[in-house]
Amino acid sequence: MIFTVDAHVATIRLDRPQEHNRIEPSDLDALAGHIAVVNDNRDIRVLVLASTGKTFSSGFHLGAIEAGAPQRFEEVANALAACRVPSIAAIQGSVYGGAADLALACDFRIGVDGIELMVPAVRLGIPYYPGAIERFINLVTPNAAKRILLACERLDAQELLDCGYLDEIVPRETLDARVAELAANLASLAPLAAQAVKAQLNRFDRAAAAEAVRACLASQDHKEGLAAWIEKRTARFTGA
Repeated sequence: MIFTVDAHVATIRLDRPQEHNRIEPSDLDALAGHIAVVNDNRDIRVLVLASTGKTFSSGFHLGAIEAGAPQRFEEVANALAACRVPSIAAIQGSVYGGAADLALACDFRIGVDGIELMVPAVRLGIPYYPGAIERFINLVTPNAAKRILLACERLDAQELLDCGYLDEIVPRETLDARVAELAANLASLAPLAAQAVKAQLNRFDRAAAAEAVRACLASQDHKEGLAAWIEKRTARFTGA
């Protein structure tokens, strides 16, 4: 797993292509550590989850499943969903098993033609963990959630777009450019406001939302945003 930061954008890249980016127990700890770094580094405004090779990820290593493994996977996926900054899954290949939830835990999912998604958990006698089921219920159509999680069907890229799992399908050769474009747009926004909106879209809390509005209205970024709008120039946000 490779972690890099370029300006305001952090990238976590699964990098075990010869094993279809299978997720090992140690990878969960590494992923959790990288998410913690993103949360602590206020210069980072966007997180990209990507991978190397022809498969996005084959999911968790089935040979390593033991007591506590599903719970740890859920903890890390929930941490990714709750990450302070907006996140993008760059899906260059097919997605299987628990990796389906890692991508779903991101705020945006951009895929390419020809990919498929399949979650075989029920076939293996493993019910998908609660956090994943909640995300599927909230983010994809009910029929698609049942086809994926209950019937263990394979859905192709167009079906994933139609049901809401994917936000976009792009040609494989333009995936990196499109992800970079979206990341740059997100990074250009007022970070305090963007992070407050993300948190409330993921789990709405009226009192917390009201406090976030008060904090943002008192920020220097709010003053800069108004001034830039009036002066018809690009705002220079600092996160303060």
